[in-house]
Amino acid sequence: MKILVFGSLNIDRRYIVDHFVQPGETLSSLDVGTFSGGKGLNQAIACKKAGSDVYMAGKIGKDGAFLLAELKDADVSTKHVFIDENMMSGHAIIQVDTNGQNCIITYGGTNRAITKEEIDEVLADFSAGDIILMQNEINSMEYIIEQAHAKGMLVALNPSPIDDALMNSDLSKVTYFIMNEVEAAKISGKADVTEAFDVLRAKYPQSKIVITMGGDGSMFFDGEKIWRHGIYKVKAVDTTAAGDTFTGYFLNGLLEGLQPLEIMSQAAKASAIAVSQPGAADSIPTKDVVLATQLELK
Repeated sequence: MKILVFGSLNIDRRYIVDHFVQPGETLSSLDVGTFSGGKGLNQAIACKKAGSDVYMAGKIGKDGAFLLAELKDADVSTKHVFIDENMMSGHAIIQVDTNGQNCIITYGGTNRAITKEEIDEVLADFSAGDIILMQNEINSMEYIIEQAHAKGMLVALNPSPIDDALMNSDLSKVTYFIMNEVEAAKISGKADVTEAFDVLRAKYPQSKIVITMGGDGSMFFDGEKIWRHGIYKVKAVDTTAAGDTFTGYFLNGLLEGLQPLEIMSQAAKASAIAVSQPGAADSIPTKDVVLATQLELK
């Protein structure tokens, strides 16, 4: 089976700051860097580094050539990445504070200019049983889900960022929801993560649900049972790709047929390694590194 990541490709401009900028404040950064990013690109590379056969679909501008190079270097297929010569690629402005926490502003650019004809062209190369992984950083998400589901593909959705369009979408065809506790609270209307989990299970009874909870680990409902796993001890440097790394390793674990706790353990360890290093896609560890690294659970 193949994984198709239909999602965003961004140029990330990352600023290291003492604290997040406040209204009316001018703040000097301690460092600055330009990186490849976008939740789609990050998750595609995470899936590949975890060991999956991965295809990226999306759209970039001519300023995004290095994003293609990054994907190719990671051995992710770029056959389904379209190039629009007249638009800017999507980009993100990322503040990372001295505790490794981040806040992000994104601009959609070409990520929000994908046509239905391009979507149909991409999906024609995939079939029943393949996994399609999506986020909410591109346009026509609901149409892609409908068409992929009609082909018998397994639909994995990381519903980020949350917006009105997503809240009003029919998500009943999603096979796997993978989200953090903030996203779970917004979709469910419940601040308490356990209550949110129960609401989501009732609202989407056909779906399997994963919620990551920062320092409290993760929860996974596999359709029959709820599984829980903690996090591993590391010093956080940059949490930018934490969730994307978890998602990639989680889906690869499903394809490998691992048991739920094995999947969650690998995803948690890979995520811990990622946050201990700066950057987004380049901080995601390979499978051999994850298996060789010894970490203690908190």
